[in-house]
Amino acid sequence: MREVASFISKAEAFRTGSSSPVAVLEEYLATIEKREPVVKAFKAMAVERARKEAAASEARWKAGKPLSAIDGMPFGIKDILETEDMPTGQGSPLWEGFETRRDCASVQALRDAGALILGKTTTTEFASRPQFAETTNPHDPTRTPGGSSSGSCAAVGAGFVPLALGTQVVGSTLRPSSYCGAIGYKPSIGGFNRGGSYDYLSHSCTGLIGTTLEDIWATAKALVERTGGDPGYIGVTGPSTLPAASQPKKLMFLETDGWERVTPGAKAAFEEACAKLKAEGCEIIEGSEHGELAAMDAAIKDINKLSEVILGWEGRWPLNGYAKIDSSKLHPLALQRIERNRSLTLDDYQAALETRAALRAQYAALVKGADAVITLAATGAAPKGLESTGDPGFNIPASVLGVPGLSLPLLADEGMPLGLQLVGKVNEDASLFSHAGWIVNNLG
Repeated sequence: MREVASFISKAEAFRTGSSSPVAVLEEYLATIEKREPVVKAFKAMAVERARKEAAASEARWKAGKPLSAIDGMPFGIKDILETEDMPTGQGSPLWEGFETRRDCASVQALRDAGALILGKTTTTEFASRPQFAETTNPHDPTRTPGGSSSGSCAAVGAGFVPLALGTQVVGSTLRPSSYCGAIGYKPSIGGFNRGGSYDYLSHSCTGLIGTTLEDIWATAKALVERTGGDPGYIGVTGPSTLPAASQPKKLMFLETDGWERVTPGAKAAFEEACAKLKAEGCEIIEGSEHGELAAMDAAIKDINKLSEVILGWEGRWPLNGYAKIDSSKLHPLALQRIERNRSLTLDDYQAALETRAALRAQYAALVKGADAVITLAATGAAPKGLESTGDPGFNIPASVLGVPGLSLPLLADEGMPLGLQLVGKVNEDASLFSHAGWIVNNLG
């Protein structure tokens, strides 16, 4: 993990004038001008507005009156999240150029905190799994950046922005963050207000992709303090600044469905990292020595099928309606998904929800005896080609279970970034960041 200074750490330089949000923005724009023709992370940009707002941010910092710790920070916004000044196309020809003229809850919160909304980043069609965007991996343009938060993760990995908004319903924040060498954060269920997001399914969430834990945590607090969590949820809780690093005493290794398909290089990198953590005094428990952990792994082996039933039923709207508008503008795989889901019944959905609730209870009981769960964030390096966003096997459990997850760019496979994934306890996101900070300090 390369050492990167956080945006938050520049606060004193902004106050004294030795640096400024204007200067920082121009550095990012220079990088974008140089690399964006190959990376293709953005669908639309609002450069001149960002420049004007950077100047206003600079004045606030000099006056000692910043709106928040992230005042002046440039952001990329996944193109399924509404922005008042740019279209929200959802990665689909059907909605190309569509404008709602309003900000989603998270973007409204960012603007209220003084952040700069630099551009809309690419997504796969309707934020589903297949790769239809043109975005390439910033570390190797012949490989996928992952998805569906393709542009957001590529933009952070390429150094275009220090932070971007994504979403996750299966693995759309954690997996592409792993592929692009960024930190990916999926909060506990309901962690951020999803008003104005077109990723509305019952275990979806807005995610954050960044270069430092400090910037990600500051953004999380800025969002929740201004627009809260999803309706009925308080949102991510914890201190106003990044929780202090704390050594995890006991970690549980969940193989997940992904372990069956892990590459030799990824497996070796993970085992080496675990050996280092053990040498530092972390106990890492495996299923072979813990019956309840083995039972949990067995219970989530088919979690993808469970997720597909839930998402298939919930996705009838609006997908079925989109097909009626103009099916010729939907990808054939989207049409196949619509047809496949016609056979689902309300009883199927109810049974799936009951199973999900039981799995969540089983996981909650299991992790009472540990600080966090440790596993990989992807089965290996980003796959070659842009036809697929990669294997989500390691990511589905955190989504379905509704718990927080972090992908930390601490490993490598085939000379490419690979994330070490930490999965925490529901509504204990601050504790997960605390343990992640210690692991980054000791493995980074």
